[in-house]
Amino acid sequence: MHGPALDIRREVAAYWVFAAYAVAVVVLARGQDAIWAAWAVPAYGVAAVMLPRSRTWHVAMLTAAFAVAVPLLLMLAQGDLTAGMAVIQRSAALLIRDGSPYLPSWQLSSWLSYNPYLPAMALFGLPSAVGLKGAPGDPSVWLVLATVAALAGAFAALVPHHVFRCADCRHDVLRYTAFAAACPVLALNLAVTTTDPPVLALMLLALALASYPERTLAAAAALGLACAMKPTAWLAIPVLAAMLRSRDGTRAAVRFAAISMAFIVAATIPALLASPAATVQNTVLFPLGLTRHLTPAGSLMPGDLLARSGSYGHALAVGLLVVAGLAIAVSLIVRPPRDLRAATWRLAIGLALMFGLGPAERFGYFIYPLGLAGWLLLTRRREGGPGRQMPTTDSGP
Repeated sequence: MHGPALDIRREVAAYWVFAAYAVAVVVLARGQDAIWAAWAVPAYGVAAVMLPRSRTWHVAMLTAAFAVAVPLLLMLAQGDLTAGMAVIQRSAALLIRDGSPYLPSWQLSSWLSYNPYLPAMALFGLPSAVGLKGAPGDPSVWLVLATVAALAGAFAALVPHHVFRCADCRHDVLRYTAFAAACPVLALNLAVTTTDPPVLALMLLALALASYPERTLAAAAALGLACAMKPTAWLAIPVLAAMLRSRDGTRAAVRFAAISMAFIVAATIPALLASPAATVQNTVLFPLGLTRHLTPAGSLMPGDLLARSGSYGHALAVGLLVVAGLAIAVSLIVRPPRDLRAATWRLAIGLALMFGLGPAERFGYFIYPLGLAGWLLLTRRREGGPGRQMPTTDSGP
């Protein structure tokens, strides 16, 4: 029988790798990324040294606190919202006032005027929109809390016992959740508050719940909420539906897809009815780079480079994105994934292809394939162990 997926030696090695990455960010980056890295380097280094001498979940919790919470609070104290958080705050106010989170066409005066997110993302801005000030009204705080809650729910779904009745399972959930949050893939995005962490965390929650045939409806709801926030989660619907069809039958797959898509419909139809032109311009044309004002974010990915080379290059990038989507669809029909791990790998590879070939993508979107790969490493099964359980980990000496 193999040892735990996250044994002490692997965790120590991981923290040293994290520290090396944070050092590179200190040297190469500026602004908020550098602030995060300045706190993350000592946090990872101390964790690697102290881990063999301390309880593993205590170390993971402290590392997450110093790699995420401290730099986040410092940035919040500066009082300046990031572009994404400002968009969310504005969209929530518009949703309450106009029934649509999108500015009308005549008010789209710069790239910051656009809201590429789906209406459910405005939920993080509602506390501010109803009058809460400071940290309680800041979308960043609610985004981080939602991400951590979804991660904890994902790991709690995989432990063999109820977390409130089993101390070892509770410590495992705390340790895995804190370790995942402290990983640079998530920690940097949480500290500088991008909009991708809660979407990824909800996708992981859906994957964990889908491990159990009796929980596929809950999995569909979790994925549906993620899909109602950003289209980056949409590919998970056909991939998981194909897996469920192989495992549980056509009815289960159709029910899963219908519930997930119902969240998208419920979130977007009111906005479409309130302002159809603005909804299309913000959520379809702007992400595809087809609007007058373009995002300044660049990724140097093949699709982004093609799109910036001119109209023909842009058309070619869109065409490649369509071809990639069709190739993924054909693969799901010809050779559907037979189990959840195969589906997760298919999803990670598919997202990496689409982000690499899309005309207006950015490096930050690779949080999804990297996060999915990390999830597979953290939740891999013990040889001969139960197929749906997260490995039981050592709580400390």
